[in-house]
Amino acid sequence: MSDDTLLEKAFGGTGSSELTESDRAVAIWKMKKLIKGLEEARGNGTSMISLIIPPKDQLSRITRMLAEEYGTASNIKSRVNRLSVLSAITSTQQRLKLYNRVPPNGLVVYCGTVVTEDNKEKKVNISFEPFKPINTSLYLCDNKFHTEALSSLMESEERFGFIIIDGGGALFGVVSGSTREILHKFTIELPKKHGRGGQSALRFARLRLEKRRNFLRRSAETAAQLFIPDGQRVNVTGLVLAGSADFKNELNQSDLFDQRLHEKVIKIVDVSYGGENGFNQAIELAAEALSNVKFVQEKKLIQSYFDEISQDTGKVVYGVKDTLKALEMGAVEKLIVWENLEHTRLLFKNPQTGEESVQILTTEQLKDSRFFKDSSTGIELDVVDQQPLVDWLADNYKNYGASLDFVSNRSQEGSQFVRGFGGIGGLLRYVLDVSVLEEPEDEADELDDDWEL
Repeated sequence: MSDDTLLEKAFGGTGSSELTESDRAVAIWKMKKLIKGLEEARGNGTSMISLIIPPKDQLSRITRMLAEEYGTASNIKSRVNRLSVLSAITSTQQRLKLYNRVPPNGLVVYCGTVVTEDNKEKKVNISFEPFKPINTSLYLCDNKFHTEALSSLMESEERFGFIIIDGGGALFGVVSGSTREILHKFTIELPKKHGRGGQSALRFARLRLEKRRNFLRRSAETAAQLFIPDGQRVNVTGLVLAGSADFKNELNQSDLFDQRLHEKVIKIVDVSYGGENGFNQAIELAAEALSNVKFVQEKKLIQSYFDEISQDTGKVVYGVKDTLKALEMGAVEKLIVWENLEHTRLLFKNPQTGEESVQILTTEQLKDSRFFKDSSTGIELDVVDQQPLVDWLADNYKNYGASLDFVSNRSQEGSQFVRGFGGIGGLLRYVLDVSVLEEPEDEADELDDDWEL
């Protein structure tokens, strides 16, 4: 599958509000992979165009600008460079004709001729709508593609919720990258701890406790409305509770606080102020926790996977062969894949019989011609499709009713998952004996641990 097709399938026409958590993780992974590929690409002269159009901009304006650029480029003295630039501009104009208007999240276009490792020229034409709005306007002709705006989009992807609560009221806000936003705030007057003495003391204490509980109830309900707006899914990556008094701890431990929000709490901090000043102070104090949240989530995910193995529940699978078999059966509920898994998926066709087959090969196996021949007749098979297994999984996991999580090998757990379990596995919906998935070995199986469907 070409890069532009992959990207259009990943991002095209998908607003950020429509993405599930698994969709978003896959979109982020594909964006990271795209950025890495674009950053490594180099061309001759200034024949590589980077074009970013923000939401609500007009395609007609961009079209006029490209027409003017074409006229200017026609005067480039170097014939080779002139033709390359004109070709890139023409390709960009053709990509824009695929759109009637700028998509809701903006439009990103990369067109040009790059030089491959074996010193050959290759045309690159990519256009896609990002998974979230990109508020940058850019047009550059250079010997490289400019991805800084995409990298910034990635940095600001995670969204964290903040609740600043003390005896004077509560403030609810979110932080995403360098942007902070106050969603809601309210003030309250609670009775002081000491009231009048005499017979009214007990009554005063009861009223004070009742008002405190009502305050916690209101805070908990507001938090649920803001951070679980659809009543089903939390819309922040993590939650920080802050305050100068003990209300933050009471809220976190209260049965009034939604359990789904409780599970998202990543830090509880003491601040000297309430309101906006407390919000700013909480952001500073929680900075380290925010930067480590993905790392912590990954450790928790892999640890839950290891727990299933240690408890011998039978609801876990690992390794390329068994995981893909279980996935095909619809048994995998959560698919866990190392983001740099090096296996390649090939679709073969026998030129004589027309029969198609799939094999998953390692980097070393790709160099072995035996894997490209029919095991019984020795006839060389035609390669119908070839792509990294991670790309195929990212495009097809939904077809098998699974969710998909990418993990790194940077944590101790992640490294163990990659080295000890092949970098791919799954949590299952039901108990499955993987031994029944084994097929009788034949001569082809003896070549190596390839997997054939």
